[in-house]
Amino acid sequence: MVSVTRAVFGDLPSGAGTVEKFQLQSDLLKVDIISWGCTITALEVKDRQGRASDVVLGFAELEGYLQKQPYFGAVVGRVANRIAKGTFMVDGKEYKLAVNNGPNSLHGGVRGFDKVVWTPQVLSNGVQFSRISPDGEEGYPGELKVWVTYTLDGGELMVNYRAQASQTTPVNLTNHSYFNLAGQEHNMALLNFFTRILEKVEALLAQFYPEGKAILGAPGWLSRLSIWLLTPAQGSPNIYDHEVTIEADAFLPVDETLIPTGEVAPVQGTAFDLRKPVELGKHLQEFRIHGFDHNFCLKGSKDKHFCARVHHAGSGRVLEVYTTQPGVQFYTGNFLDGTLKGKSGAVYPKHSGFCLETQSWPDAVNQPHFPPVLLRPGEEYDHTTWFKFSVA
Repeated sequence: MVSVTRAVFGDLPSGAGTVEKFQLQSDLLKVDIISWGCTITALEVKDRQGRASDVVLGFAELEGYLQKQPYFGAVVGRVANRIAKGTFMVDGKEYKLAVNNGPNSLHGGVRGFDKVVWTPQVLSNGVQFSRISPDGEEGYPGELKVWVTYTLDGGELMVNYRAQASQTTPVNLTNHSYFNLAGQEHNMALLNFFTRILEKVEALLAQFYPEGKAILGAPGWLSRLSIWLLTPAQGSPNIYDHEVTIEADAFLPVDETLIPTGEVAPVQGTAFDLRKPVELGKHLQEFRIHGFDHNFCLKGSKDKHFCARVHHAGSGRVLEVYTTQPGVQFYTGNFLDGTLKGKSGAVYPKHSGFCLETQSWPDAVNQPHFPPVLLRPGEEYDHTTWFKFSVA
């Protein structure tokens, strides 16, 4: 049995509209999704003791999602991931996109699908969002009708993406949730207590030792330090204790701007061989790499196939991902830097969350030997990803 409730999440500035929140709840999961970017803002999963905790990074209020932030929980498009130099050719015509990631276009451009309000429709076991992306939006050709549907069944969250185009256009949709299976610790009372004490200490230091400002640095350094020390990103301050498996025999090497070089490289004998479980922190250390932000080429067909499994031994939580897509971008939060304050005062430093972005391969519109990414009039884009949670 799944319940679906609807509430106001917040109002956009300048009377631009209201953002709603939809809460889907089963006996095993509770998921909050807002109409701004079809964004998953919270996902509560039980551990082996039956204690529920939030396992996604994000914000408690709308303002957090309106600021510059790394796509927490959002649906990204019209084309997820990167397009080299923000250009591509379709039927002999060149299209130029908004460039927003170095020399490239990332996740649909400056105002992609994550930065708009979608139209919701409540279902018996979920919610469907829809919008029409107009011809020329962020430089993409043709009008695109898009539907994103979230449904809940026990411990499984299913996300279905459908689209229809009036002109031939690349389409690649995914969800950009950052997971940390340790779960969010609700320790704000303790945090606030220590923060108040440290703020008073800081004020006294500034009063009696003004010459120490050059050493102490900018105002608020001590209270910010307290937040960093006392509030882990989630139940664990990083994902190093997560055990990861990805069902891929090949991956896509990238250049210095994270565009695939065109090579489809075997994972055998490399840091990218995740076909058997690896503990992430030890694996990064062993291979002396700073993290993952790469597309893994999945073995499966266009039908539902296994993609990845992540296990957090401390809590017992397990996430299994299945998809109809040909690839998954495994991203380990390399660009998180601790400057954003999230739910319950949490900060999100580097490697505090991971993404499994099921997708078509990056820059596929410019690489003809990659699986095709063009959607033509009369066709329908239709892909589904399943996030299955359990304990072990």
